Amino acid sequence: MRWGLIICCSVFMATCAQPPSLLDEIVSLGELRVITRNSPTTFYTGSNGPEGPEYDLVMGFANFIGVQLKLKTADRFSDLLAAVESGRSHIAAAGLTITPERAARVDFGPSYHDVRQYLIYKLGTGRPRTVEDLLGKKLEVVSGTSYVETLENIQSLHPELVWTENPHADLAELLARVSSQEIDYTIADSSLFKVYRNYVPEIRIGFELTMGDSLAWAFPKRHDRSLMERAEQYVEFIRKNGDLDRVKDRYYGHTKQFDYVGTRRFIRDYNSILPRYRHIFERAAKNQKVDWRLLAAIGYQESHWDPMAISPTGVRGIMMLTKNTANVLGIEDRVDPTQSIQGGAQYLKKIKARLPATIKEPDRTWFALASYNVGYGHVQDARIITEQLGKEMDLWAHVKNNLPLLTQHNWYSKTKHGYARGWEPVMYVENIRNYYDILIWLTEDDGSEPDIDAPTVAMHGEKNRQNVPFLF
Repeated sequence: MRWGLIICCSVFMATCAQPPSLLDEIVSLGELRVITRNSPTTFYTGSNGPEGPEYDLVMGFANFIGVQLKLKTADRFSDLLAAVESGRSHIAAAGLTITPERAARVDFGPSYHDVRQYLIYKLGTGRPRTVEDLLGKKLEVVSGTSYVETLENIQSLHPELVWTENPHADLAELLARVSSQEIDYTIADSSLFKVYRNYVPEIRIGFELTMGDSLAWAFPKRHDRSLMERAEQYVEFIRKNGDLDRVKDRYYGHTKQFDYVGTRRFIRDYNSILPRYRHIFERAAKNQKVDWRLLAAIGYQESHWDPMAISPTGVRGIMMLTKNTANVLGIEDRVDPTQSIQGGAQYLKKIKARLPATIKEPDRTWFALASYNVGYGHVQDARIITEQLGKEMDLWAHVKNNLPLLTQHNWYSKTKHGYARGWEPVMYVENIRNYYDILIWLTEDDGSEPDIDAPTVAMHGEKNRQNVPFLF
């Protein structure tokens, strides 16, 4: 009788035991499954590896709970919530705005960023100021986004309002279509507008559609809130220690148009700073058979000749070398001016040697500079796109027009290396060319002569990233 009682109690206790929480399941599994989008405000592969505000945040959360990050990208917005609802993903992290319609399908964690929705038009076409100005015009938005819900709410008051929902385009493509006047208007939130106006400078804000929208991660709808509660703790933690502000500043801090060459400041720094390092540039250039003025121009673009410079991604020194690049080149101290400049010269030489022999100077130098900035693979993707468009893939003048296409899903989804901030290497190269031109002008009377591999020009006048994402 006693044994029977013990067995019954054991069975009762086993059947009444609490199942593991979702957080416990994830810790036991050893991985956090996150679905996101490949875009400049979510996740992409940069020159130093995986980047993007959502990537930084979810990587931090995975480290916070002690598991690996397993990241998957969705082709369409509609795939994001579906992946969470089905249990294929634990979290959807893709700059999702909290809306009533979405909240009926998933639970949202704490807000980590506030945005506004803007009606976007092209400068010079007449600024729209009210909903009435949209009537009879071509208004197109990305399907599955919160912009559709915004328009539906407006339509309840203005039944005559019509628009098109595009399931295949992303915002970059629609902004380009506004710029080319294929459509009259689209909608973008404030964060995206700040990013994309760098390479579609003609776009402007017509008027504000919503304000105070909150971005948050989406979680499965279930009684178990363990994962959400841990996420709330994480967001509160990074708010207090400043990490959230650092992520925002890194990706959204550049709110003004790109700053082109500041000639006055450059000449001032040429006289006051460059003399300390000129002999190092000259020696490194002689060793690598490049023009020292080109190396100096790169150094100024990278750091304004500041040996202690450091970027949010952890690249350091006058030539802003990554830790991995420095290790490959045998550079022990990236903030040492001599080692940094010598390393930068070696790295540029290696990139140039890697380029196809069909690329000639000066284009060879411009391609190498673009690769120095955005990565060799992305430049090669742009060359392939250029050839597909019937242009010359070995000419910088042609390829630089197509590098920005790497921001558009219709293009980067077909490339080997995916999304890139394609407008940045274009501006990077043009800035260096301008600095180089000024240096040639400033040194033309002091006996400086280009070395063997100088481009022939006619211009006068880190956080620990070992848990990298992978697809599941």
